[in-house]
Amino acid sequence: MDFGIVLQTDPPAAQTVGLMQRAERNGFRYGWTFDSAVLWQEPFVIYSRVLEHTERLIVGPMVTNPGTRTWEVTASTFATLNEMYGNRTVCGIGRGDSAMRVAGRRPCGLTTLATCIDALRDLAEGREAVVDGATVRLPWVRGGRLPVWMAGYGPKALALAGQKADGFILQLADPLLTEWMVTAVRAAAAEAGRDPDELTICVAAPAYLCDDTPQALAHAREQCRWFGGMVGNHVADLVSRYGTESSVVPAELTSYIKSREGYDYAHHGRAGNPDTEFVPDEVVDRFCVLGPPAAHLAKLATLRDLGVNQFALYAMHDAREEIIDGYGSEVIPALAAR
Repeated sequence: MDFGIVLQTDPPAAQTVGLMQRAERNGFRYGWTFDSAVLWQEPFVIYSRVLEHTERLIVGPMVTNPGTRTWEVTASTFATLNEMYGNRTVCGIGRGDSAMRVAGRRPCGLTTLATCIDALRDLAEGREAVVDGATVRLPWVRGGRLPVWMAGYGPKALALAGQKADGFILQLADPLLTEWMVTAVRAAAAEAGRDPDELTICVAAPAYLCDDTPQALAHAREQCRWFGGMVGNHVADLVSRYGTESSVVPAELTSYIKSREGYDYAHHGRAGNPDTEFVPDEVVDRFCVLGPPAAHLAKLATLRDLGVNQFALYAMHDAREEIIDGYGSEVIPALAAR
């Protein structure tokens, strides 16, 4: 199992670069960031510095979307970084949540997303693609490679990930839901004539190392409760489409948002978000990875057995350095030894 670190690009940018360097020293192979231009600093500028100051780390957004930038610009940016630093980027992409909604736009539809996935990959790897009705190619690209990993939750999104994407990003660490979604993605890949085993499966969720005491676990939950609110934005879209009683989407994913009243993106992805008080402790425990190293190892081993290839941990809490160092010393090597 590979490991990734997920950060927000809060200023100063040098701090993000430093945390990425720290992650690489501790055995992390991937460095991810949010991509929401209004809320945080522009990530692609920071990726250039991260790549310059690391040796092997692969970087990319978790996640970008088809609507923030024109597709040829996004592809050219990835291709430029790859030319400079040797194909060390990955494109995580979805319909768009904070990046689109904060700018007053709606998330993109799945049809647009499907077309964008193909176009970004083709352009960044030097092939022709149709963008807004025009055939475009980046003639200077030589030997470029851009894996495109898609994030999603609903049945149609899972099917699209299996049909089109090189990898699937699941933003929660609940084994039951992971099994359901990974099965759906791999089935869609097989139905499309693809090898399901060639898809990379990435589970992304907050991780917090602490003692196995009520007080310590309560603090960890408060530091990570924001994540249930972030996931709840996507779940609310599913509920509006399928309802809460539908057999199409598991109740373990949808039922917890019944008390959700709204969401202010000013607190997006931050500990102490007042709009996430509706998220119960049980959901925090299911969606995140909390407790002493043994608890992390047990949950990660379960996810690995379900076919998960990478665990990308969100470090948006009061112990960013501690979680990076703790994973480097007590989790990553121990899981590799199992």
